[in-house]
Amino acid sequence: MKSTSTNRTVSNVGQTHAASFAKVLDGRKQPIRGLWIRGERYYAQLTVENPVNGSKSVKRIPLTDKDGNPVTSTAQAVAAMESLRVKRADNDLPNLRRTPKFSDFVVTYLDLAKRSKKSGTAAKEETILARWAEHLGPSLRLDQIKPAHVSAFISKRLKADTNPRTVNLDVIALRCAMKQARTDGWIQRLPMDGMKPLKTTTPRKSLVAVADIEQLCRAAFAKREDGSPVTKNAQQFADYVRLLAYCGARRNEALSLRWQDVDFDKEHLHIGSDGDTKNSEARTVDFNPKLKAHLLDMQKRKAPDSDWLFPSPLRGDKDASTKTFKESLNLVRAHAKMPAFNFHDCRHTFISMCVMAGIDYMTIAAWVGHKDGGILIGKVYGHLANEHRQNMAAKLNL
Repeated sequence: MKSTSTNRTVSNVGQTHAASFAKVLDGRKQPIRGLWIRGERYYAQLTVENPVNGSKSVKRIPLTDKDGNPVTSTAQAVAAMESLRVKRADNDLPNLRRTPKFSDFVVTYLDLAKRSKKSGTAAKEETILARWAEHLGPSLRLDQIKPAHVSAFISKRLKADTNPRTVNLDVIALRCAMKQARTDGWIQRLPMDGMKPLKTTTPRKSLVAVADIEQLCRAAFAKREDGSPVTKNAQQFADYVRLLAYCGARRNEALSLRWQDVDFDKEHLHIGSDGDTKNSEARTVDFNPKLKAHLLDMQKRKAPDSDWLFPSPLRGDKDASTKTFKESLNLVRAHAKMPAFNFHDCRHTFISMCVMAGIDYMTIAAWVGHKDGGILIGKVYGHLANEHRQNMAAKLNL
């Protein structure tokens, strides 16, 4: 039969699709292989492979021009179909399945994240992705997320006075989820591809001296005006703060230490023997005089019914470690009038002292768990070494 549209000849074929799809004929009234029409829309019939399970199926794909508009002539349809065949050969076909809604996919992604990532990391991602789901709405599908959506989110966060570094982390969380969507075959490109992260300025953190750390520890044992203690676990809190400063452990790494991780014979402290470190790798910190003396002092107060360096005071019959000293920190630093102090400052103090002692960056990196061989330490703490050398030179009297 002749179509009412210009430059196309179609022929009904088959019983099942006789009322809907028809083959498109060329000028010699021969069927054009793989080209169909239904109503005013042209379709290419291709055998495509499922990117997830490798199964192959025949699909009829609506044909559009480079701007995404439906083609309007047989010549355009043939060109668009050939373009699809080239993309298929290059494994660059667009997703032909109905993609999930972003809000639904996030649930699946977070289930995977909770099983493959650290609990703290997964919890942070859950909070950030909930914010993205609210921004994108309940109906937007994965393949419908465009750079404009990402830009609008960034603009909204900045207008709310969110720190640019935090906004960058928000985008990274979305990128992780969308990369999983790409791996699953739902999308081909990430909506933030080509976007540059916001420029951030990290203020140089002032050095917390060992004397400041000792001042904080003394404040833990102080009394308030009414005679009540600043914190009920002053000794354990002070032991914890000093240990962080003497070995450079991260706060959760120190909480996970057991006495079996302390080797007094070889003078080693093993951090992350359970694999629970930032990079999931254990490391060894060699004793320095302060660390050795502190661990020996702590050993005198070792709880007889616990294997932990910092056992929970509420452990009951079950041996468990303290989960956090955050409440004690808030109380103690308020009393000591050191509101800006946090546990990570102890790690900075340890690294700073190592740098100013002239210890090579590779050794420091091994102690604190950096896998870059000291590059980060050189970037962040290199100025301390320069200042230290200048101070030493000033003392030289020739």
